Amino acid sequence: MDFPWVYGIFGMSAAYLCGSIPTSVWWGRAFHGVDVREHGSRNAGATNTFRVLGWRAGLPVLLIDVLKGFLPVRLIPNFSGLEPDSAPWMWFRVALVLAAVIGHLYPVFAGFKGGKGVATSLGGVLAVHPGAAAICVLVFAVVFGLSKYVSLGSLSAALSFPLAVVLLYHETSPVKIGFAAVLCAMVFYTHRQNIGRLLRGEENRMSLSASPPGAARGGKA
Repeated sequence: MDFPWVYGIFGMSAAYLCGSIPTSVWWGRAFHGVDVREHGSRNAGATNTFRVLGWRAGLPVLLIDVLKGFLPVRLIPNFSGLEPDSAPWMWFRVALVLAAVIGHLYPVFAGFKGGKGVATSLGGVLAVHPGAAAICVLVFAVVFGLSKYVSLGSLSAALSFPLAVVLLYHETSPVKIGFAAVLCAMVFYTHRQNIGRLLRGEENRMSLSASPPGAARGGKA
C-alpha cells in the first residue's frame, strides 16, 4: 500500500518528542537537586550522569534513554497500516530511529542541547536489528572494560554495527545497510571532540565503581 504520509509525519514527530525527553537533566534535578549540565563534561547524557551522580542515577537514565529509541520504533509502526517487513515498513522504522536520536541530540525540552545519542541509538538498533545490537553491546563492554574510555567503547560499538550487518548477518537490504552506516557516522560526528582528545591522550577514563563528587551528591555546584 502507499505510505501514509500524514501518519508518517505524526509518527516521526512523536519519535522526536520522545527522544527529546532530557532524562539526565530531569532525573538529576528531581532526585538529586543537580543539573548535570553544570558538572563533569557538562553533557546531558547517561555517561555524564554516571560520572557526576554515580551508578544509582546513571543506570536508570541509561535505561530510559535506550527506551527512547526502542519504544517508538516498536510501537508506532503497528498502527501505520503498513505491511510488516515490507520496504515502506523498514523505511518508516529507520526514520523513527533517526528522529528519536535527533531528538536526543537536539531536545526541544532542554534548549536543543542534549547528549551524544549512543544509548538512544542502541535502543533503535535493538528494535530494528537485535542481533547486531547485542554485538554492539559486547564490543562496547570489552573495549570499555579494557580501556576505561566510554568514548572509545562507544565509537567501537558504532563501527561494529555496519560491520556486523554486512559481514556477520550478510544483509542485502540497502535500507538496513544505509541505516547502519548513517547511525555509525552520527555517533562519530557527536564524538568528534572525544576523538581529538583520544588522539592527544587527553581523554578522561571512567570507573563505574568510583564515587561521585561530594558537591554533586549534595546538590551544590
